[in-house]
Amino acid sequence: MSPANILTLALSKGRIFEETLPLLEAAGVEVKDDPESSRKLILETSRPDLRIIIVRATDVPTYVQYGAADFGIAGRDVLYEHTASHPGGLYQPIDLNIARCRLCVAVREGFDYHAAVRQGSRLRVATKYIRAAREHFAEKGVHVDLIKLYGSMELAPLVGLADAIVDLVSTGNTLKANNLVAVEDVADISSRMIVNRAALKTRGLLLRPFLDAFSRASTEA
Repeated sequence: MSPANILTLALSKGRIFEETLPLLEAAGVEVKDDPESSRKLILETSRPDLRIIIVRATDVPTYVQYGAADFGIAGRDVLYEHTASHPGGLYQPIDLNIARCRLCVAVREGFDYHAAVRQGSRLRVATKYIRAAREHFAEKGVHVDLIKLYGSMELAPLVGLADAIVDLVSTGNTLKANNLVAVEDVADISSRMIVNRAALKTRGLLLRPFLDAFSRASTEA
């Protein structure tokens, strides 16, 4: 099949990939490789007109926006941070309601958070969600010194690096294991279908059946 007739879907490993599989199956697509056991970064599917590329979750919007992928699936948290520096570059037609979790403020047990967030106060906050954290605390009238981390977020309050963290919370087990508590929700998070705007115009006939199938499957799930 001509490359011009093959669509590329960008996905990340882990929960999003796993929860996308039933949607792909509902759309009549079977993935031929498991990214957890395969080193392949380009995965073939049962459809000759669709391939999947495996990239970091934070890179999915970039691959789609710059046309290396026609469409992809990314969490609302990632998209919110991406659009801060790349406004208007992506079309987000479908909330797939998968990989649901919460973006929360968490502190160590015993820390008086509500006293610490009085209007005009100042906090040190560790997060990789800089835009979301800045806007959340700005609405409360709280000044924040933001410390960008990419992992082991729970460690920051325990060693005095930060007063609080802003991070994704699903079960809360990791927080509990590290003597942290979630004290405030910032946003509900789910994963969304994103589409390259140029591809939607030039390859709409190829894309539309997949978008419609994903939309139906996410509604029925």
